[in-house]
Amino acid sequence: MRFPFVLAASLFSTVTLAQPLVAEAPLRAHLSFLADDLLEGRGTGQRGGDLAVRYLETQAAVAGLQPLPDGTYRQALTIVGSKALPSSTVTFSAGGKTLSPAFGQDIVFGAANGQQTVAFDAPVVFAGYGIRAPEEQWDDFKGADLKGKMVILMVNDPQPTVAEPNRFAGKSLTWYGRWVYKYEEALRQGAAGVLLIHTTASASYPWSVPANGFGHERFNLAGAGNAMEGWLQEDMARALFQAGGQDLDALRAQAETREFRPVALNATVKVVLNSQIRSIEQFNVAGIVPGTDPKLKDEAVIYSAHWDHLGKDDEGSARSGQSDHIYNGAIDNASGAAALLAMAQVAVKQPARRTQIFLWPAGEETGMLGSTAYTRKPLWPLAKTAADLNLDSMNFVGKTHDIGVAGAERSSLYASAAKVAKRMGLRLAPTIPDLSGAFYRADHFAFAKAGVPAFNVGSAVFSGDGSFDFVKEPKASGERLVAFKKDYHQVTDEYHPSWDLSGMVQQAQFTLNLGYEVANDKNLPAWNKGEAFGKVKR
Repeated sequence: MRFPFVLAASLFSTVTLAQPLVAEAPLRAHLSFLADDLLEGRGTGQRGGDLAVRYLETQAAVAGLQPLPDGTYRQALTIVGSKALPSSTVTFSAGGKTLSPAFGQDIVFGAANGQQTVAFDAPVVFAGYGIRAPEEQWDDFKGADLKGKMVILMVNDPQPTVAEPNRFAGKSLTWYGRWVYKYEEALRQGAAGVLLIHTTASASYPWSVPANGFGHERFNLAGAGNAMEGWLQEDMARALFQAGGQDLDALRAQAETREFRPVALNATVKVVLNSQIRSIEQFNVAGIVPGTDPKLKDEAVIYSAHWDHLGKDDEGSARSGQSDHIYNGAIDNASGAAALLAMAQVAVKQPARRTQIFLWPAGEETGMLGSTAYTRKPLWPLAKTAADLNLDSMNFVGKTHDIGVAGAERSSLYASAAKVAKRMGLRLAPTIPDLSGAFYRADHFAFAKAGVPAFNVGSAVFSGDGSFDFVKEPKASGERLVAFKKDYHQVTDEYHPSWDLSGMVQQAQFTLNLGYEVANDKNLPAWNKGEAFGKVKR
């Protein structure tokens, strides 16, 4: 009788010590619901977004996550919504010519300062990449007074040269190349307005992406923002520069050097920007699995995935003649939001030594507003936050032999990821140049800026080339992944019951396993020596 008892005890120990397994059925159910037309694209400040928050907090409670100290699963943030009205105009006068770019076709713009009416006349200045980077000995402004002027900038950052193959991270896009940085720097310079020149190559996405973004209501955290910001279509920019006595390509070439200085065009702009403004309350959703270790439970690992997408746009669909007016965001990011629910459902059954927090930020599509608001008023002290593992736009194609961990190489999280991958029989996908700046485009970046080791886990969708090693039909699977580019931020990002979610489950399982690796380790993750984010005091 003794032997069976010992065997049973051994089996019980093995089962309880094994890390919890993410199931496909709940993940698929959550995904299909969150991406349903009923939720109207989970738009910020829209009814569909409110429904998504209500669903997530309910499911968090059902899963057994503990609420926040106030007894709810919500963290409120105040944001300002702004949408340019049809009466808004931008008119350039250059070299005796008048150019009136058409909104949506040649130009998109909006107010970020919360003002209903913005009106100004200003000279136009080209300021290259609009970058101030002391560590690169780079300053596109060089003391020029840009207050009250319309600044036109290039997106991306200075390209590598034979002499400096690694300047601005070589072929990879740095934070300085992101549109968010450009707007922030223009504000610091006191510009009256800022326009970014769009090319598909430099932005890494087509004109339809900013056009859709500015065609919808846009949001900012309450506080100061640019009076006018937007994008200028390349052909319109070329026509403006030519009329203003300048050659766009020649100025672009000059802007690739440290010697570049802002160039005033022989042009002025008259802006009348009338906006529909509202201040609204939105919510991050969060739930907690308390840690078990008497000391380590005061530290936490965060899993995050934004719940919002672009919502419903009846007016825009009417203008374009589309019958579909709902931007469902099935992959971006009902997939991540659903995965977190499925992960939480099993994590509560086996707590780790450190506390685990499941976080669904609001407003990612409008500039990572929810995650930024979280880091400004964290639910858990940032100094005691071990890591943020983010999920955004997950793998809907099928299982892979490898897993993407781009960004993990900046910290000790890479070594932890390697351990987890080995245990799961996976390889880490090779690090490739971050041409689109993916590291700066998801909620984990708000945590990285605040000094918390973080990265977006296993995102196959934004690898850009479908290069992951799929278990079944590798070539066809990669092509299906790449084909998603045409659905990105479009009404066609919809859930399909035929999707093979085994890869999504695999990605969620890897993320959860990595979270346990971090949560149970005696040491906190750390940024690599010399990594800029490691210099942030938290």
